[in-house]
Amino acid sequence: MSFTFDLTGRTALVTGASSGLGTRFGRILAASGANVALGARRADRLAALAAEIGPQAAAIRMDVAREADIIAGFDEADAIFGKVDTVIANAGVDGAGMATAIPEEEIEHTLAINLKGAILTAREGARRMMAHGVTNGRIVLIASITATEPSPGLVAYAASKAGVVQAGRTLAREWARAGINVNTVSPGYIRTAINDAWFDTDPGKKQIAKFPKRRLMGEEGLDAMILFLCSDAAEFVTGTNFVLDDGQTL
Repeated sequence: MSFTFDLTGRTALVTGASSGLGTRFGRILAASGANVALGARRADRLAALAAEIGPQAAAIRMDVAREADIIAGFDEADAIFGKVDTVIANAGVDGAGMATAIPEEEIEHTLAINLKGAILTAREGARRMMAHGVTNGRIVLIASITATEPSPGLVAYAASKAGVVQAGRTLAREWARAGINVNTVSPGYIRTAINDAWFDTDPGKKQIAKFPKRRLMGEEGLDAMILFLCSDAAEFVTGTNFVLDDGQTL
């Protein structure tokens, strides 16, 4: 990385940290000096990542669809590192399926993880920050370009991410005077565990070929924005949705 943001003294809780973007976020936050509470359901993967990062990281098993799990996760993070002042609500599922075929249960599951989970994670983080007197809190919600782009076969996912964007703006307004900045990041298509198989198919390859740059983004494409939004440099940035998509929506 050719850029630096000093996060020394910050404690961040990242959901969905057992794979994909969440794993990346955990690594770059720790590399920039933050203590990192790694939250997800897959405890074995979290433990391996925490061991790789070192004493700055802790593995915390949590299911963001359950508020009790989220509260317990923040309790554990507080006990290990002290107050959490930075939150990245990243946990998500793809919820793929055409609108006429996707099962009701899959719609409910997608909304529960992607939208409800993001809101519950953000609000528990905000409650803790307010209780601890944090005046430079940072909350980042991970949305998607599908929040604004019609995405056949992803109706539940796209709807959940559109909700995340609007939730971010609303929470930013609610908590502005509490010193908590809330922003969303809407990435373009990045190869991760939830879409890897699709992009190896012929239709997936054709989708890539239609992008202006005819490529998928790399995970590193979000690094600078994530670190900026979690840092003191983002003091005057709140209620904004940052689209980082390598021009895929052009």
